[in-house]
Amino acid sequence: MKFNLLSKFKNQTVNYEGAKAFMLSPEMELYTAVVTWSLNDSFYEKNQERLNRLQILVAACDPIFVAKLAVYARTKMYMRSVPLVLVTELAKQHSGDDLVARATKGVVNRADEITELLACYELLNERTGTKKLNRLSKQLQKGLSASFNRFDEYQFAKYNRDGQIKLRDALFLVHPQAKDNAQQELFNKIAKGTLQTPYTWETELSALGQLNYDSDEAKAVAFRAKWEELIDSGKLGYMALLRNLRNIQEAGVSYAHFEKICARLADADEVAKAKQFPFRYLAAYRELLLTADESLVRGLTRKFSAFLSGNKGYTGSLLDALEKAVQASAVNIQGFGYETRVLLACDVSGSMQTPVSAKSKVLLYDVGLMLAMLLQSRCKNVEVGMFGDTWKTITVPRNNILNNVQEFYRREGEVGYATNGHLVIQDLLSRRVKMDKVFLFTDMQLYNSKGSGSASIQFYWDRYKREVAPNAKLYLFDLKGYGQAPLQVMRNDVFLVAGWSDKVFVVLAALENGGSALDAINNIEL
Repeated sequence: MKFNLLSKFKNQTVNYEGAKAFMLSPEMELYTAVVTWSLNDSFYEKNQERLNRLQILVAACDPIFVAKLAVYARTKMYMRSVPLVLVTELAKQHSGDDLVARATKGVVNRADEITELLACYELLNERTGTKKLNRLSKQLQKGLSASFNRFDEYQFAKYNRDGQIKLRDALFLVHPQAKDNAQQELFNKIAKGTLQTPYTWETELSALGQLNYDSDEAKAVAFRAKWEELIDSGKLGYMALLRNLRNIQEAGVSYAHFEKICARLADADEVAKAKQFPFRYLAAYRELLLTADESLVRGLTRKFSAFLSGNKGYTGSLLDALEKAVQASAVNIQGFGYETRVLLACDVSGSMQTPVSAKSKVLLYDVGLMLAMLLQSRCKNVEVGMFGDTWKTITVPRNNILNNVQEFYRREGEVGYATNGHLVIQDLLSRRVKMDKVFLFTDMQLYNSKGSGSASIQFYWDRYKREVAPNAKLYLFDLKGYGQAPLQVMRNDVFLVAGWSDKVFVVLAALENGGSALDAINNIEL
């Protein structure tokens, strides 16, 4: 009996709130840590602490899994910096074959990621001061060499920036083999610093800003014309378009150009190719809702701001286009039909009120709301709500994703700021309501604010399964990856998914077929 008890409780731990929690396997913990990390401090964990934890986990996991996770994070979860950290750590731990080279090639999807990876390698290997990168991992070098063969002059020039490690430095360090004479000429241009200046919105607006103007009105006219030219050129990337909607609107571009913008934003093919985090659309949506006076806060002079304040009347069209874009991004989410009862519960506690990154206005809480509203739009029989000190369901329309997020955002204070996720299940239990699927979008730091001796979510879920809904399934959407779970995962129909991309919903298909979240990673081809 004693050995059975020891076995039962060997994976128990406590979370940051001191509540009972359960440890994850090294692979599952690494997965949750990677896909929820933006390389900045979080509410409970400093950036360096997470890096230290990641280094330990990389050493504990199968190298092939680490390599596949790096590629998965870059190509499926749309992350950029963290995959480079994984490859760098993998290169420290593994050698003897071409695994690191294949992982490197898989995570370098943009020309600037060549220099970013080298900078990451230099930093994490403490090659600072007089130490150089002359002892670069041979397999990482091989992977970077292959990456040099994938980009053209425009792509190299677009990302040829003055960082600590420049593209020219990378070329001399990696020594890529040109595949033909044309590419050798391109490499020569990189070496000589003679790459043609690319036509991008940054270079064009920067050049325009260096000119002298007779008046603020003349300057405003020039910027309006330049934005219209950029829109017509097709060189304004989708992400750049999202980030500059307010600037374009204030520039007063013509209605014909607004029509082009709206059509492109809402185009399903453009949305698919853009591979944006869902919360990027929310950030653009909120930026459009700001008042015109806030343009002054952004550094514009009062007179120049006055010339750049046109076309506010088109805001509604832009908001509609963003809503269509989000709906297009949700169209491939499997969702559930009329016969499946679904409950979506969003954590709005204090620890969820932190930005996803140092420069972002989007909160972790917003990420959970966006994912919940995306899933709600694909379900026919669904209830949604939020929990903090208390739990409350809120009725919102199914097909109004961004506005639904705003509605929840306005009302989050109504439930307080604790993390009483158990109230979601306790409510179902007390009302004897049968749900087929229960989803919690949370940072996983659940506790019972009544005290350490109070019943946990594990207690209520076990009772709910026994007494009310034996076939119910509980899905924990981990949004911060602190390394524990409030329930035992893969027992009693409890499943764990992590990440900020709408691609997390692809994992649901694997779970429905008896797999785990790690199956999507293990299926990655290197």
